[in-house]
Amino acid sequence: MKIETERLIIRSYKDEDKKEALLFLGDEETMYFLPEEVFDLAKVSELIGKQKKKEEYFAVELRETNQVIGHLYFAAFFGDHSYEIGWVFNKQFHSKGYGYEAANAIMTYGFDQLTIHRIIATCQPDNHGSYKLMEKLGMRREGFFKQCIPVKDEWWDEFYYAVLASEW
Repeated sequence: MKIETERLIIRSYKDEDKKEALLFLGDEETMYFLPEEVFDLAKVSELIGKQKKKEEYFAVELRETNQVIGHLYFAAFFGDHSYEIGWVFNKQFHSKGYGYEAANAIMTYGFDQLTIHRIIATCQPDNHGSYKLMEKLGMRREGFFKQCIPVKDEWWDEFYYAVLASEW
């Protein structure tokens, strides 16, 4: 898959993306709200290698510089009719509209090309940037799950957001 927007190219990961992906996946501050541990180069290589078998993560490349500035997760969720979306961006590129532009493009692709029925997204209540992005994308908060994810010897709460194709 390859989707182009005004400023971005959303595409399959390539082996040469490892070092740029490590800039955000290997950053403790960026990974704070994700249940995965901070990635090292071997773990980034493993993630990119898995994409050759089953694409679920997509590199977000800045058209102007060809730099990978983040990635989107977009995969089936409880059957082919629903998908889950998620995102991680290099903190140097936060608050510039890239997350919205990328997520909006892949959601449009999902509804228009894949004809899926529903897209969901989740985040922790303290992750204001993420849930504000979900709301900007037209998603509605459908649930609050108390202590539902065991992470790093504690339990995380989670917001659950969704949008239907008919609402898109």
